[in-house]
Amino acid sequence: MTQDGVIVGLDIGTTMVKVVVAQSENGRFNVIATGSAPGAGLRRGVIVDINQTAEAISQAVSQAAAKANIEINEVVVGLPANHMDIQTVTGLVSIENQNKQITNQDVVNVTHQALDSLSVQDQTVVEFLPNEFIVDGFDGIKDPTDMIGVRLEVQGLAYLAPSKVVDTMKTAVKKAGLQMQSLVLAPIALAPAFLNDAEQDFGAILIDLAGGQSTASVVHDHKVKYMTVDYEGGIQVTKDISTVLGISVDEAESVKKKYGSADPYQASAKQQFYVNAVGLTEKKAVDEQYLSEIMAARYDQIFDRLDQQLQAIGAEELPGGFLITGGNAATPGVLAKAQEHFGSNVQVAQPTQIGLRHPSFARALAYASHQAFQSNLALEIKAVLMGQQVEEATKDQASHYHLVDDGETDVIEAQGEEGVYLDPAEKKPGVFSRVKSTLASLFAEPDDNE
Repeated sequence: MTQDGVIVGLDIGTTMVKVVVAQSENGRFNVIATGSAPGAGLRRGVIVDINQTAEAISQAVSQAAAKANIEINEVVVGLPANHMDIQTVTGLVSIENQNKQITNQDVVNVTHQALDSLSVQDQTVVEFLPNEFIVDGFDGIKDPTDMIGVRLEVQGLAYLAPSKVVDTMKTAVKKAGLQMQSLVLAPIALAPAFLNDAEQDFGAILIDLAGGQSTASVVHDHKVKYMTVDYEGGIQVTKDISTVLGISVDEAESVKKKYGSADPYQASAKQQFYVNAVGLTEKKAVDEQYLSEIMAARYDQIFDRLDQQLQAIGAEELPGGFLITGGNAATPGVLAKAQEHFGSNVQVAQPTQIGLRHPSFARALAYASHQAFQSNLALEIKAVLMGQQVEEATKDQASHYHLVDDGETDVIEAQGEEGVYLDPAEKKPGVFSRVKSTLASLFAEPDDNE
């Protein structure tokens, strides 16, 4: 077992594998090491070569373990939103103990009952987020533990992934010599890490620009209500540069990082660099604006397709706006290009901790911090999904956490239930009613969720 209090977030990406090692104690979350290795064996976020992926995982974890001077045996692994399905479920059980006090086991039983009602052919439930518990007809309960009643109900959202995708990921992690402590859906971990309480409540959109794909997730009422995946990302931008300039993929990746911008208006036609084009004996001069135009064309295509999907469900009305993360969010000009498509209410999110100030570490950090601030109830439900027993532990319930840089140590501090909560009556009626109506319709057509 990994050292007590240490949580390791593992992001298995198409182009890079990222690891964040953190110490969680007394509501404080300190990052103590990171690791990275080139991604291998994945295509568009899905593992296609287990051995190659296992080797990449092992390299990244070994690097992080050496930096932290600890042994790493367990990891919290993130799952991309590929082919994810969202279903509403309900469960009902009777309280059979003599004093009628609801126990952890009753919560486990009602979760089992709800999930047993699902139609899950070739699918695996990877997340279950309760909307509410109902005790003897009294609804709106967030945690029924220790309440008195004879009947316990739960209503919530179940997130299902293709079983082959989940099984392949588990196999790769095991082949790397590691145990999977928990499996978390990427948007579910990213939302509380980078959106504040109000944005999660009223609604916002997360856009994750990865190497092999780009994902847009709609967050509302503190839950991911919709996800859509565009199977193009940074790799396609690099390939475009390679094709148009007639250079190798490695050189294309290099010039993209050194001279590239997603916004031609931010690039100069007077600034030139030289490349080794195929078929030419001398180096070829290329100006930065031309390179930017190549890159912008691909980003336009990605943002256009995501925009079409979001417009179809009315998600762009959400007041929290757009938050962009992922490794390619660091590309110069991406913010301006995204604002062309989505309006001015767009920001780029990235970790603020020393040594982590790059969006490419966002997912690995989010996986670790998500695990650290899970409530007892969430851990019980996750244990049902993971098919394992979780030791009883006293944890501070936290609805949200934020990154803090105090100049000496980098921490995440928890905000407990005394934090900011918005009264529905205080929300803008027009926007809220339209959003509520739109999101309620999402589950009538589950085939739209990619």
